[in-house]
Amino acid sequence: MSNDKGLLSGSITILIGAVIAIMALVRGPWQAWLLIGVFTLWGLWVVLILLLPYMQQARRRRQRQQRERQLHAEGIAQNTFTVPELEGPVPDDLLLRYANHRILTYLRSSFPNACFEWCEKRPADLIRSNGTGRIRLYNVEAFDHADITFGKDATIRCDLLKIVPLSKAGTEQGEQADIPPNKQPIDPRIWYENNGRTVMETLIADLNSRGHSKLTLKENGDICIQQGEELVPQEHLSNFPAKVYWPRLVEVFESNGLAAETTAQGIQVSW
Repeated sequence: MSNDKGLLSGSITILIGAVIAIMALVRGPWQAWLLIGVFTLWGLWVVLILLLPYMQQARRRRQRQQRERQLHAEGIAQNTFTVPELEGPVPDDLLLRYANHRILTYLRSSFPNACFEWCEKRPADLIRSNGTGRIRLYNVEAFDHADITFGKDATIRCDLLKIVPLSKAGTEQGEQADIPPNKQPIDPRIWYENNGRTVMETLIADLNSRGHSKLTLKENGDICIQQGEELVPQEHLSNFPAKVYWPRLVEVFESNGLAAETTAQGIQVSW
Protein backbone atom coordinates (compact mmCIF):
# COMPACT_ATOMS: atom_id res chain seq x y z
CA MET A 1 0.00 0.00 0.00
CA SER A 2 2.84 2.44 0.81
CA ASN A 3 4.41 1.60 -2.56
CA ASP A 4 1.14 2.50 -4.32
CA LYS A 5 1.06 5.87 -2.52
CA GLY A 6 4.61 6.57 -3.65
CA LEU A 7 3.76 5.81 -7.29
CA LEU A 8 0.65 8.02 -7.08
CA SER A 9 2.66 10.94 -5.64
CA GLY A 10 5.30 10.53 -8.33
CA SER A 11 2.67 10.48 -11.09
CA ILE A 12 1.15 13.74 -9.77
CA THR A 13 4.59 15.39 -9.85
CA ILE A 14 5.10 14.25 -13.44
CA LEU A 15 1.60 15.51 -14.38
CA ILE A 16 2.28 18.97 -12.95
CA GLY A 17 5.61 19.15 -14.79
CA ALA A 18 4.01 18.10 -18.11
CA VAL A 19 1.17 20.64 -17.75
CA ILE A 20 3.59 23.49 -17.00
CA ALA A 21 5.76 22.51 -19.99
CA ILE A 22 2.76 22.41 -22.35
CA MET A 23 1.44 25.77 -21.10
CA ALA A 24 4.85 27.36 -21.53
CA LEU A 25 5.90 25.90 -24.89
CA VAL A 26 2.71 25.25 -26.88
CA ARG A 27 0.26 27.85 -28.15
CA GLY A 28 -2.94 27.59 -30.17
CA PRO A 29 -5.33 24.60 -30.60
CA TRP A 30 -2.59 22.01 -29.97
CA GLN A 31 -2.29 23.16 -26.39
CA ALA A 32 -5.82 21.96 -25.49
CA TRP A 33 -5.37 18.60 -27.21
CA LEU A 34 -2.05 17.98 -25.54
CA LEU A 35 -3.50 18.82 -22.12
CA ILE A 36 -6.43 16.45 -22.73
CA GLY A 37 -4.00 13.72 -23.79
CA VAL A 38 -1.79 14.20 -20.72
CA PHE A 39 -4.74 14.12 -18.31
CA THR A 40 -6.13 11.04 -20.07
CA LEU A 41 -2.84 9.17 -19.78
CA TRP A 42 -2.47 10.21 -16.15
CA GLY A 43 -6.03 9.04 -15.37
CA LEU A 44 -5.36 5.62 -16.93
CA TRP A 45 -2.13 5.37 -14.93
CA VAL A 46 -3.91 6.18 -11.66
CA VAL A 47 -6.65 3.61 -12.36
CA LEU A 48 -4.01 1.00 -13.15
CA ILE A 49 -2.16 1.72 -9.88
CA LEU A 50 -5.35 1.47 -7.83
CA LEU A 51 -6.68 -1.68 -9.50
CA LEU A 52 -3.40 -3.58 -9.81
CA PRO A 53 -3.37 -5.04 -6.23
CA TYR A 54 -6.95 -6.27 -6.58
CA MET A 55 -6.17 -7.77 -9.98
CA GLN A 56 -3.17 -9.62 -8.52
CA GLN A 57 -5.24 -10.88 -5.59
CA ALA A 58 -7.98 -12.13 -7.94
CA ARG A 59 -5.35 -13.88 -10.08
CA ARG A 60 -3.85 -15.62 -7.03
CA ARG A 61 -7.33 -16.70 -5.92
CA ARG A 62 -8.06 -18.19 -9.33
CA GLN A 63 -4.71 -20.00 -9.32
CA ARG A 64 -5.40 -21.41 -5.84
CA GLN A 65 -8.86 -22.61 -6.81
CA GLN A 66 -7.48 -24.18 -9.96
CA ARG A 67 -4.80 -25.97 -7.93
CA GLU A 68 -7.36 -27.26 -5.43
CA ARG A 69 -9.57 -28.56 -8.24
CA GLN A 70 -6.56 -30.30 -9.71
CA LEU A 71 -5.70 -31.91 -6.36
CA HIS A 72 -9.28 -33.08 -5.92
CA ALA A 73 -9.21 -34.56 -9.41
CA GLU A 74 -6.02 -36.47 -8.59
CA GLY A 75 -7.38 -37.70 -5.27
CA ILE A 76 -4.71 -35.93 -3.22
CA ALA A 77 -6.82 -33.29 -1.55
CA GLN A 78 -7.53 -33.82 2.13
CA ASN A 79 -10.76 -32.74 3.72
CA THR A 80 -10.40 -30.54 6.78
CA PHE A 81 -12.17 -32.00 9.81
CA THR A 82 -14.00 -29.52 11.98
CA VAL A 83 -15.12 -30.46 15.46
CA PRO A 84 -18.87 -29.87 15.78
CA GLU A 85 -19.90 -27.61 18.58
CA LEU A 86 -22.39 -28.89 21.09
CA GLU A 87 -25.45 -26.69 20.96
CA GLY A 88 -26.81 -27.84 24.31
CA PRO A 89 -26.15 -30.12 27.31
CA VAL A 90 -25.06 -33.72 26.73
CA PRO A 91 -28.13 -36.00 26.39
CA ASP A 92 -28.75 -38.48 29.19
CA ASP A 93 -28.35 -41.55 26.98
CA LEU A 94 -24.97 -40.34 25.64
CA LEU A 95 -23.72 -39.43 29.12
CA LEU A 96 -24.79 -42.84 30.43
CA ARG A 97 -22.97 -44.67 27.65
CA TYR A 98 -19.74 -42.84 28.51
CA ALA A 99 -20.09 -43.86 32.15
CA ASN A 100 -20.98 -47.45 31.22
CA HIS A 101 -17.82 -47.81 29.14
CA ARG A 102 -15.65 -46.55 32.01
CA ILE A 103 -17.32 -48.90 34.53
CA LEU A 104 -17.00 -51.87 32.17
CA THR A 105 -13.32 -51.11 31.52
CA TYR A 106 -12.70 -51.00 35.27
CA LEU A 107 -14.51 -54.31 35.85
CA ARG A 108 -12.86 -56.13 32.96
CA SER A 109 -9.41 -55.14 34.17
CA SER A 110 -9.95 -57.85 36.80
CA PHE A 111 -12.81 -59.91 35.37
CA PRO A 112 -12.45 -60.27 31.56
CA ASN A 113 -16.01 -61.54 30.98
CA ALA A 114 -17.79 -59.12 33.30
CA CYS A 115 -21.01 -57.39 32.33
CA PHE A 116 -23.61 -55.51 34.35
CA GLU A 117 -27.09 -54.01 34.51
CA TRP A 118 -28.22 -50.91 36.37
CA CYS A 119 -30.49 -51.40 39.37
CA GLU A 120 -31.38 -47.70 39.33
CA LYS A 121 -34.26 -46.28 37.27
CA ARG A 122 -32.44 -43.06 36.27
CA PRO A 123 -28.66 -43.62 36.54
CA ALA A 124 -27.94 -40.52 34.45
CA ASP A 125 -29.28 -38.37 37.30
CA LEU A 126 -26.69 -39.94 39.61
CA ILE A 127 -23.92 -39.01 37.18
CA ARG A 128 -24.99 -35.37 37.03
CA SER A 129 -25.46 -35.09 40.81
CA ASN A 130 -22.29 -37.05 41.78
CA GLY A 131 -24.35 -39.71 43.51
CA THR A 132 -24.03 -43.42 44.24
CA GLY A 133 -25.98 -46.14 42.46
CA ARG A 134 -26.05 -49.94 42.42
CA ILE A 135 -25.44 -52.30 39.52
CA ARG A 136 -26.05 -56.04 39.10
CA LEU A 137 -22.92 -57.96 38.13
CA TYR A 138 -22.60 -61.02 35.94
CA ASN A 139 -19.56 -63.27 35.35
CA VAL A 140 -17.79 -61.76 38.36
CA GLU A 141 -16.52 -64.34 40.80
CA ALA A 142 -17.56 -64.00 44.46
CA PHE A 143 -19.55 -60.79 43.82
CA ASP A 144 -23.01 -60.15 42.44
CA HIS A 145 -23.51 -56.39 42.93
CA ALA A 146 -21.45 -53.21 43.12
CA ASP A 147 -21.99 -49.64 44.29
CA ILE A 148 -20.81 -47.02 41.78
CA THR A 149 -19.93 -43.56 43.10
CA PHE A 150 -19.40 -40.64 40.71
CA GLY A 151 -16.97 -38.07 42.12
CA LYS A 152 -17.00 -34.32 41.56
CA ASP A 153 -13.55 -34.61 39.95
CA ALA A 154 -14.90 -36.97 37.24
CA THR A 155 -13.61 -40.09 39.03
CA ILE A 156 -15.63 -43.29 39.37
CA ARG A 157 -15.37 -45.54 42.42
CA CYS A 158 -16.55 -49.15 42.31
CA ASP A 159 -17.22 -51.09 45.56
CA LEU A 160 -17.95 -54.77 44.92
CA LEU A 161 -20.69 -56.42 46.99
CA LYS A 162 -21.94 -59.91 47.75
CA ILE A 163 -25.64 -60.01 48.68
CA VAL A 164 -26.78 -63.18 50.48
CA PRO A 165 -30.09 -64.16 52.14
CA LEU A 166 -30.36 -63.34 55.83
CA SER A 167 -30.72 -67.02 56.65
CA LYS A 168 -27.21 -67.70 55.30
CA ALA A 169 -25.58 -64.51 56.47
CA GLY A 170 -24.88 -65.68 60.01
CA THR A 171 -23.26 -68.93 58.85
CA GLU A 172 -21.02 -67.27 56.27
CA GLN A 173 -19.97 -64.49 58.63
CA GLY A 174 -19.15 -67.07 61.29
CA GLU A 175 -16.97 -69.02 58.87
CA GLN A 176 -15.09 -65.89 57.78
CA ALA A 177 -14.73 -64.40 61.26
CA ASP A 178 -11.75 -66.63 62.08
CA ILE A 179 -9.90 -65.75 58.83
CA PRO A 180 -7.42 -62.86 59.16
CA PRO A 181 -8.20 -59.89 56.86
CA ASN A 182 -5.14 -60.50 54.69
CA LYS A 183 -6.06 -64.18 54.24
CA GLN A 184 -9.57 -63.60 52.90
CA PRO A 185 -10.17 -63.86 49.10
CA ILE A 186 -9.20 -60.59 47.47
CA ASP A 187 -8.48 -59.22 44.02
CA PRO A 188 -5.10 -57.40 44.10
CA ARG A 189 -6.11 -54.85 41.46
CA ILE A 190 -9.28 -53.88 43.30
CA TRP A 191 -7.43 -53.81 46.61
CA TYR A 192 -4.84 -51.45 45.12
CA GLU A 193 -7.47 -49.09 43.73
CA ASN A 194 -9.45 -48.96 47.00
CA ASN A 195 -6.74 -49.27 49.66
CA GLY A 196 -3.27 -48.91 48.24
CA ARG A 197 -3.10 -46.31 45.48
CA THR A 198 -3.63 -43.14 47.52
CA VAL A 199 -1.22 -44.19 50.29
CA MET A 200 1.44 -45.40 47.86
CA GLU A 201 1.34 -42.40 45.52
CA THR A 202 1.48 -39.91 48.40
CA LEU A 203 4.36 -41.71 50.12
CA ILE A 204 6.34 -42.25 46.90
CA ALA A 205 6.09 -38.55 46.04
CA ASP A 206 7.41 -37.66 49.50
CA LEU A 207 10.21 -40.25 49.42
CA ASN A 208 11.26 -39.24 45.93
CA SER A 209 11.59 -35.61 47.04
CA ARG A 210 13.96 -36.78 49.78
CA GLY A 211 16.20 -38.84 47.50
CA HIS A 212 14.75 -42.32 47.96
CA SER A 213 14.08 -44.56 44.95
CA LYS A 214 12.60 -47.73 46.44
CA LEU A 215 10.58 -49.13 49.32
CA THR A 216 9.62 -52.54 50.69
CA LEU A 217 6.11 -53.82 51.43
CA LYS A 218 6.25 -56.31 54.28
CA GLU A 219 3.79 -59.15 54.79
CA ASN A 220 2.02 -57.34 57.66
CA GLY A 221 1.28 -54.33 55.41
CA ASP A 222 4.06 -52.03 56.66
CA ILE A 223 5.71 -49.81 54.03
CA CYS A 224 9.40 -49.62 54.90
CA ILE A 225 12.50 -47.86 53.59
CA GLN A 226 16.12 -48.84 54.06
CA GLN A 227 17.91 -46.70 56.64
CA GLY A 228 21.38 -48.07 57.26
CA GLU A 229 21.01 -51.78 57.97
CA GLU A 230 17.36 -51.63 59.01
CA LEU A 231 13.96 -51.42 57.31
CA VAL A 232 12.11 -48.56 58.97
CA PRO A 233 8.27 -48.45 58.64
CA GLN A 234 6.81 -45.28 57.12
CA GLU A 235 3.14 -46.14 56.50
CA HIS A 236 0.79 -49.09 56.89
CA LEU A 237 -1.52 -50.65 54.31
CA SER A 238 -4.71 -52.19 55.63
CA ASN A 239 -5.82 -55.65 54.44
CA PHE A 240 -2.54 -56.21 52.63
CA PRO A 241 -2.89 -59.28 50.33
CA ALA A 242 -1.39 -62.58 51.41
CA LYS A 243 1.71 -64.00 49.70
CA VAL A 244 -0.35 -66.14 47.36
CA TYR A 245 -1.55 -62.90 45.70
CA TRP A 246 1.86 -61.23 45.46
CA PRO A 247 2.66 -62.28 41.85
CA ARG A 248 -0.55 -60.60 40.67
CA LEU A 249 0.12 -57.61 42.93
CA VAL A 250 3.53 -57.21 41.29
CA GLU A 251 1.77 -57.06 37.90
CA VAL A 252 -0.56 -54.39 39.25
CA PHE A 253 2.40 -52.24 40.36
CA GLU A 254 4.11 -52.67 36.99
CA SER A 255 0.93 -51.70 35.11
CA ASN A 256 0.97 -48.44 37.11
CA GLY A 257 4.50 -47.53 36.05
CA LEU A 258 6.39 -48.98 39.03
CA ALA A 259 9.10 -51.64 39.06
CA ALA A 260 8.36 -54.44 41.55
CA GLU A 261 9.82 -57.78 42.56
CA THR A 262 9.30 -60.31 45.33
CA THR A 263 12.18 -60.66 47.81
CA ALA A 264 12.75 -62.49 51.07
CA GLN A 265 11.74 -59.35 52.98
CA GLY A 266 8.56 -58.66 51.01
CA ILE A 267 7.70 -56.83 47.78
CA GLN A 268 10.33 -54.31 46.74
CA VAL A 269 8.92 -51.42 44.72
CA SER A 270 11.18 -48.92 42.94
CA TRP A 271 10.61 -45.90 40.69
